[in-house]
Amino acid sequence: MPPAGDTAPALLLVEDERDLSDMLVEVLTEEGYRVDRAGDGQSGLHFGLTRRYDVIVLDRGLPAVDGLDVLRKLRARGVTTAALLLTARGAVTDRVEGLDAGAEDYLVKPFDLTELLARLRALRRRHQQHADRVAVGDRWLDLDARQVRDRTGRAVTLSERECALLRTLATRPRQVFSRDDLRSLVFDAAESPGVVDTYVHYLRRKLGRDVVRTVHGLGYQIGAA
Repeated sequence: MPPAGDTAPALLLVEDERDLSDMLVEVLTEEGYRVDRAGDGQSGLHFGLTRRYDVIVLDRGLPAVDGLDVLRKLRARGVTTAALLLTARGAVTDRVEGLDAGAEDYLVKPFDLTELLARLRALRRRHQQHADRVAVGDRWLDLDARQVRDRTGRAVTLSERECALLRTLATRPRQVFSRDDLRSLVFDAAESPGVVDTYVHYLRRKLGRDVVRTVHGLGYQIGAA
């Protein structure tokens, strides 16, 4: 039985072949994924930078922005989501290029759907093994305990919302988030934009002012530990 609602793993599919995309959305949804679909590289990049996913399936040959460029830009902005690259090119040099761009796996078209699903399960298993911790400078965020720990063992406990905000910032350390970005990713979009500033203040009070950096005119970014 596929998981329902927010418990379903989120998957971003970036594929410009409409028939293939339609089929993959149907199969992946039946497998239990909550699928967002983009038909070109620019849209895929936007989704990847503004939403959180458990895994990304990305075609190499895309209009607007090439799939490898999308992946490089995501990695450069600190997005570490596991990515599987689809391509019509099967040469070893092409596979190496895709892996060097930041893909964890590579599948050549045409492919077997059962193999695709198996590879996605393997990717999620590997990433979930490390998903309970997020680096925050020389400290780390223990997501299960909602605590920030340092090397001495000292722990600072966070509220659920503080933890969600710190996780969002820390998992994309090179990205500057606007208040609207953080409000949609962490809080209720109906809340005042001031809720972001309030919880940034709470994090700084508990962890030090440098834990979140203000980028004037743009928003917030994870700072020093």
